Amino acid sequence: MNPRQLFLRHVAQTSPAPIGIEMSSAKGIYLYNTEGKAFIDMISGFSVANIGHGHPAVIAAIEHQIHQYMHVIVYGEYIQQPQVAYAQLLTQMLPTTLDCVYFTNSGTEATEGALKLAKRVTGRTQIIACHRAYHGSTHGALSVMGGEYFKNAFRPLLPNVYHYPFNSNELIDAISTQTACVIVETVQAESGIVTPQGDWLMRLRQKCTKTGTLLILDEIQAGFGRTGTLWAFEQYHIVPDILLLGKALGGGLPLGAFVANKTLMDALTNNPVLGHITTFGGHPVSCAAGMAALQALLAEGHLAQIASKQQRMLEQLQHSAIVKVRSIGLWAALEFDSFATNQAIVKQCVANGAVTDWFLFNDTSLRIAPPLTISHEEIDTMCRIVVKSIQQVMDAQP
Repeated sequence: MNPRQLFLRHVAQTSPAPIGIEMSSAKGIYLYNTEGKAFIDMISGFSVANIGHGHPAVIAAIEHQIHQYMHVIVYGEYIQQPQVAYAQLLTQMLPTTLDCVYFTNSGTEATEGALKLAKRVTGRTQIIACHRAYHGSTHGALSVMGGEYFKNAFRPLLPNVYHYPFNSNELIDAISTQTACVIVETVQAESGIVTPQGDWLMRLRQKCTKTGTLLILDEIQAGFGRTGTLWAFEQYHIVPDILLLGKALGGGLPLGAFVANKTLMDALTNNPVLGHITTFGGHPVSCAAGMAALQALLAEGHLAQIASKQQRMLEQLQHSAIVKVRSIGLWAALEFDSFATNQAIVKQCVANGAVTDWFLFNDTSLRIAPPLTISHEEIDTMCRIVVKSIQQVMDAQP
């Protein structure tokens, strides 16, 4: 069997139609297949490769750490310097109340830990989440996901979970002294880059504070500069009780985290002891890679360039077939009239040398989230490919 047949036969599939490009290498903003064709990575591995692929500082950090030690014991027992150093750096970059990091293997596990922490701290069980929200696919994360299509086959899920529209007064009004936590994305990713409107997040924060409800902000995709600031919540002048991180957190390696105040996090250490445990969470190699990636993001000045790059991108992403553009930072959704149109444009982009996709809860919109390291000239190239692909699909329509 050829590699594609082996892939389909022996690797568990997540859909009947995977993209199926056989990759051989990746560097900077480019992916290369086994035939040597280069593709601009317009989605950064779903917001993982914020500083691009194969960054020398990340590779050096990985090489150094694998010669020291890799796995030595379950998370939280030995003092492992990569974990300590990365946690310290993260908390230095966060508000003072977010001073304790629990590392996990992934974003969905960060969601699970945060939900447990909220229930443990408050003694409550009610959870409020949003329609069209995505927080992961494990059972707890699936329970707070806002899409019935993906949930119904796996019920029963967590009880006492209630969903309301993002940006709605209805959600804020539903918060009470019975609510353990509200979990929302600072910017809804899989809805197609939906941002908070007006003072909605501020009012949400105030209602949570008033009722003793913990506010969990999911920045698994939005964090690490994607929206133009290191953390998206900075733009809305609030601070969560618990922050969820993942994707770019590991610099290309698997890593997630939930971050809270130490007084809250200590609740997981007693009644019961080992209230939340993980074997590989905070793997030392992942922590070393993630720390090197964050240091590079900060030192190389990428954050300061995002606004100008966003403007340059939006100025060029112009076509009569685009119904609407939603964007924040180097993150955009181009909406078309139908899924069929969008799917055809996505496929044409790939054929023209740019990998993209649609959104889980918005299949009429095309995803754009290139590495933050993309140059202005590379933005020009990316936009030309997108506009060219749109025109080719329009020309092919009867």
